[in-house]
Amino acid sequence: MASFSPSCFILFAAICALISWQAVASDPSPLQDFCVADNSSCVLVNGFVCKDPKVVTADDFFLAAKLDMPRDTKMSKVGSNVTLINVMKLPGLNTLGISLARIDYAPLGENPPHTHPCATEILTVLEGTLYVGFVTSNTDNKLFSKVLNKGDVFVFPHGLIHFQLNPNPYKPAVAIAALSSQNPGAITIANAVFGSKPMISNDVLSKAFRVDKKTVDWLQAQFWADNHN
Repeated sequence: MASFSPSCFILFAAICALISWQAVASDPSPLQDFCVADNSSCVLVNGFVCKDPKVVTADDFFLAAKLDMPRDTKMSKVGSNVTLINVMKLPGLNTLGISLARIDYAPLGENPPHTHPCATEILTVLEGTLYVGFVTSNTDNKLFSKVLNKGDVFVFPHGLIHFQLNPNPYKPAVAIAALSSQNPGAITIANAVFGSKPMISNDVLSKAFRVDKKTVDWLQAQFWADNHN
């Protein structure tokens, strides 16, 4: 029987680890035609338990989401409104690794810097103009940005901080985003850092952002509302 040298074994183990990491880096592939989420189940799993296929109907794959209707952006402090269609709203998405969002932007409104820990995003502008971008991970922190017009498409890589801004002071904008997870998650950077519960120590934040503690205290005192619904 052939034997492996220690160096060959280490290389083989590293390759296996890389392959397995890629395999779990996104939602797992389904093992059947569908697995409609059973929201009534009390069983806790990573995702949702499957409903009995015998009782699944077309309505499990349907949602009258009215995504053709404008959303209210006046109540948002950042001037945007994200309408996410994920597995919690559409049970038929369970295990299919995809979700959808309509994003409405007021004049000069933005979808502030945020990240989707579980998904890549592809965004299409339906109306108006958007300035969009994402920042790469440490240590480069390179900004890739672009001005998009109606019909343009832009991709935000998995997990990277990104944003969208409507630069027009007079007209709103609308976009549709597809995401590569049934539940992509969203971490809005400012909300997470300055609006956490309980609050992060101002000793930590003042040093991290190189500002005085009074500035941190003022930021933490603001109302950090979510623009998702």
